[in-house]
Amino acid sequence: MSNDPKLVAEPRTSAGTSAARKLRKTGRTPGNIYGHKQDSIAFSINNDVLIPILKTGHKVVDFELDGKQEKAIIQDVQWDTFSKYIQHFDLLRVDADERVHVEVALSLKGTSPGVIGGGILEQTRHSIPVDCPVIRLPDKIEVRIGALELGESIHVSDLELPPEVTTSLPPGEVLIHVVIPKKGVELEEEEAAEGEATPAAE
Repeated sequence: MSNDPKLVAEPRTSAGTSAARKLRKTGRTPGNIYGHKQDSIAFSINNDVLIPILKTGHKVVDFELDGKQEKAIIQDVQWDTFSKYIQHFDLLRVDADERVHVEVALSLKGTSPGVIGGGILEQTRHSIPVDCPVIRLPDKIEVRIGALELGESIHVSDLELPPEVTTSLPPGEVLIHVVIPKKGVELEEEEAAEGEATPAAE
């Protein structure tokens, strides 16, 4: 049995901005499913079902329309200007046995001792490209920063990727590091320069 969330959709016969607006007023979101050399199909989903799934970050779903079920990936979600309401979203058909190449978000866990000590946490990437079987696609990749001290970094090679999940990024690429605040660096340099300029006591 699949552990992926299920989206039961209804066919959407009317197209256009006006029709989509009326649909959203009823508590449903318009969408399209495409891929695998099949025709694109317009549908709608009840927001009470769709929104909780989107909030979890889950990407792979079991999509059902007119009694037919297939695997799909949530491909694109369009929000309103203030990111409060979903305007439209797309699904991409996939086969349970195929591999996918997608971006997966990084989720930081813990509190860095280096930040507590006055450092600044800098994150160079908020997601990474991964390659894996679609049924192994993670919702997110956790990065534990609870031991990250001032001046230390977390590289791609430090990530604990789930089974059968790989990334094309170089192992040595820095993803997260804790740096000394610029003012602190300048102060240390000034103190060092003053120390060098002070004549030695006779």
